[in-house]
Amino acid sequence: MRMLFRLLALFALTLVAACGPEPSAPEPEHGPAIWRVQQGMLDGWIFGTIHVLPKGVAWQTRAFRDAIGQADRLVLEAADLQDSQKTLALFEKMGRSPGLPPLEARIAPADRGALEQIVASGGTSTQALAGYESWAAAMLLSAATQQALHVSQDNGVEPALIAAFKAEGKPIGGLETVERQFAAFDTLPEAAQRRLLAQTVREAKDMRALYDRILNAWMKGDMAAIAKEDEIGEQPDPLVEEAVLIARNRDWVKAIEPMTGRPFIAVGAGHLTGRDNLIDLLKAKGFSVTRMQ
Repeated sequence: MRMLFRLLALFALTLVAACGPEPSAPEPEHGPAIWRVQQGMLDGWIFGTIHVLPKGVAWQTRAFRDAIGQADRLVLEAADLQDSQKTLALFEKMGRSPGLPPLEARIAPADRGALEQIVASGGTSTQALAGYESWAAAMLLSAATQQALHVSQDNGVEPALIAAFKAEGKPIGGLETVERQFAAFDTLPEAAQRRLLAQTVREAKDMRALYDRILNAWMKGDMAAIAKEDEIGEQPDPLVEEAVLIARNRDWVKAIEPMTGRPFIAVGAGHLTGRDNLIDLLKAKGFSVTRMQ
């Protein structure tokens, strides 16, 4: 189920908006994972985020608050993450193409019933999605599936981080741009995009259970449990995994290498586990990376 979780972690921030029940707060000694990262003139933090949350999740521990209090700036995945209008405009520009085949024709006949269930529950239709390239249609289907989760971008980690750093007058930057994020999918061969689309459709029925497991593990900082999700269900297409996850992690290392000062670096928790994850790549470059929560 790894790649479906990647879709949830990567793009749900801009494509999903809902609200839901309040879960219980984490134990005081537990919380989402934080690492101290140091090399040369750099002495900062890496925090694993989850981009959409139910209402009322109490995830801000004392260790987290201390870290952002000491940090001199916030570094998100994308520099322009705060501009939702720009993000959606880019999605429309990059995700649409003329003369595309019907969405049903891009998946196997056995998966078409599941596709119809997703679009019906998400309040859309296959006709409305037909103008989107296969990767973009997969994004929108993932978003439609998430409507039933009762999660919201407003409750996600990034808005809270942005508000905290803005309140202190501290700068906010990014490791890449939203355009670079979308380009990771947009440049995939059509065959790989269709495999991603089919996998999104097939795994949608298990989204509720997957999200609940991920949320529970994230709240406890249980990276081993998050990594275990990589072993469950259908494995991702190697081309998709390389473009969407591994290549971006390598690019992020290059962005972090020249940094100095005390940045608070916040990226999706899925980038911090598994093969060629950001933590391991930084260690391989000689960074001291120490788990502190």
